[in-house]
Amino acid sequence: MVDITQKKNTHRTAIAQAVVQVGDVATITAIKNNTVPKGDVFEMSKAAGFLGIKKTPELLPDCHPLPIEHAKVEYQIDGLTITIKVLVQTFYKTGVEVEAMHGASIVALNMYDMLKPIDKKVSILNIKLLEKTGGKSDLKF
Repeated sequence: MVDITQKKNTHRTAIAQAVVQVGDVATITAIKNNTVPKGDVFEMSKAAGFLGIKKTPELLPDCHPLPIEHAKVEYQIDGLTITIKVLVQTFYKTGVEVEAMHGASIVALNMYDMLKPIDKKVSILNIKLLEKTGGKSDLKF
């Protein structure tokens, strides 16, 4: 694990994205109407994403445990595509990019798990970091 003992605490943010593609408009309708047999897809997936963010250092050996001071999950539906955005913030010595990407991936995986009984064409298209702030690149002396 990288030594961060000499680094300064700064406000760190990261926004990550995952994209879930469904195979049928009926799947989107079921999500919107909250009629998916496994429950409320957006709320359950958001809760799973929060757990994923918090458990990142337990699963990825080089990630430092750090305080998660804010996290947010948002969804946007466009046709058969659901775009997931995850924001993570902390005030710490190291960034939260991996936590945000891990959260986005867990949200997408949970959506896949909840939707697979009603739609065999559900897929996760990509997971990526959209933005990050904080650290020495943001310090101005």
